[in-house]
Amino acid sequence: MPHRYRFALCALATLVAVFPCSAQAGHAYQYFRAGNPVDATNAKPRAGYALMGGGTDLDEAFLWLCDRAGGGDLLVLRATGTDDYNPYLQKLCRLNSVATLVIPNRDAAEDPFVEKTIRDASALFIAGGDQANYINFWMSTPVQDALNADIARGIPLGGTSAGLAVMGEWAYSAQGDKPDDPELTSKTALAYPFGPRVTIVPRYSSEPPFLSIPQLNLIITDTHFSKRDRMGRLLVFLARAQMNMIKPWQAQGVGIDESTAVLVNQDGRAKIVGRGNAYFLQPTVRAERVQPGKALTFTGVTVHKLRAGGRFRLFEWEGRGKVYTLSVKDGVIRSTQAGGAIY
Repeated sequence: MPHRYRFALCALATLVAVFPCSAQAGHAYQYFRAGNPVDATNAKPRAGYALMGGGTDLDEAFLWLCDRAGGGDLLVLRATGTDDYNPYLQKLCRLNSVATLVIPNRDAAEDPFVEKTIRDASALFIAGGDQANYINFWMSTPVQDALNADIARGIPLGGTSAGLAVMGEWAYSAQGDKPDDPELTSKTALAYPFGPRVTIVPRYSSEPPFLSIPQLNLIITDTHFSKRDRMGRLLVFLARAQMNMIKPWQAQGVGIDESTAVLVNQDGRAKIVGRGNAYFLQPTVRAERVQPGKALTFTGVTVHKLRAGGRFRLFEWEGRGKVYTLSVKDGVIRSTQAGGAIY
């Protein structure tokens, strides 16, 4: 059966029932589609980036992303999982279709159907999970090429939790050994900035980032931020990223609470929505000590803390919110806030 007919029958079937459907039998990916089986021809997508901190899905952030799809076709990308975003987004948004593409290995990432499906999307959303899968399975494959081609032509993109972790120029890839538990804690990172759990991509300045989003150049992100006490590890990520930059203040970090999102326009202007806070970090000097076998020492990191309704300009690194300074000495964080609060 020709490829185009296999795809048409697969897409049509998803209107009747929800089940995994691939364009060619035996391929490793799974494709679930709800809505119109034919892609929109008159969609008018607009660039923008929905940075979601994880936890409970935030309707306001998804409505913003859907609106930027311009009435077209939104594609959810995963390495594991099901199509549980499809009914949620189909009910919430006015779209031609919602589809989920599960790409669980590098063989699937090399499939022409997978690449074409990503390139044909009007909006993209990278779900949560384990970002190590995204780096291990998708980096340096046609999936990465297709994602960056979409970004370059102004297709809006969102990500939550692990999906957000890979959106910055620098990413905590979570590829390291996980002998005790799956969580890299701030305590561990601060004590061992070069420990096997602290994995950053790209490792060298000559390597390209996984995703080339101009608005997120120089930025590394972290999620589930205050609930999981991740300020310390974001400081370590910044110190590590600084090592590949000429000027120390070029390394910038964004930490986002659960049920919170930072919605970024093409001009770099962002607004915060949801029920928590977003934290924008920028060093003023290079980390004094970031080396193997020794706890981090890193002074003079400026933090802008903004809650829902706040605005921030990424290109100017300016915003209206609470501003304070964090320093780390021998792995212990100190804050200029009252009571020494770091959040």
